[in-house]
Amino acid sequence: MKKICCVLLAMLPLSAFAYPIDVEKQLNGLKIDYTTYATDYDMGSITLNNYGDKAADCKVIFRNGPESPRTRRVSIEPGRSAELSAKFSRKIIKLYLTVTCTPK
Repeated sequence: MKKICCVLLAMLPLSAFAYPIDVEKQLNGLKIDYTTYATDYDMGSITLNNYGDKAADCKVIFRNGPESPRTRRVSIEPGRSAELSAKFSRKIIKLYLTVTCTPK
């Protein structure tokens, strides 16, 4: 019983890795879907999928508290996807993403 408890306590830090991610989106009528990931303790990423029939120019702003925001831009063709990520110099407690997409 003690061995089982020790193993469970040893695995506890592995499960407490993820942080909350808030996404604010302005898609302007485009059929864009997204999936967010807590990649590492100081890195966040997002995958954008374009399900529409128009190409889209997208801008994603990554914010992590007091650090300066990281901006990533991508052009996504219809039926394609794009992955964007940002690395910060501090541990992320909560990540804020602003996704803005416009038709090309």
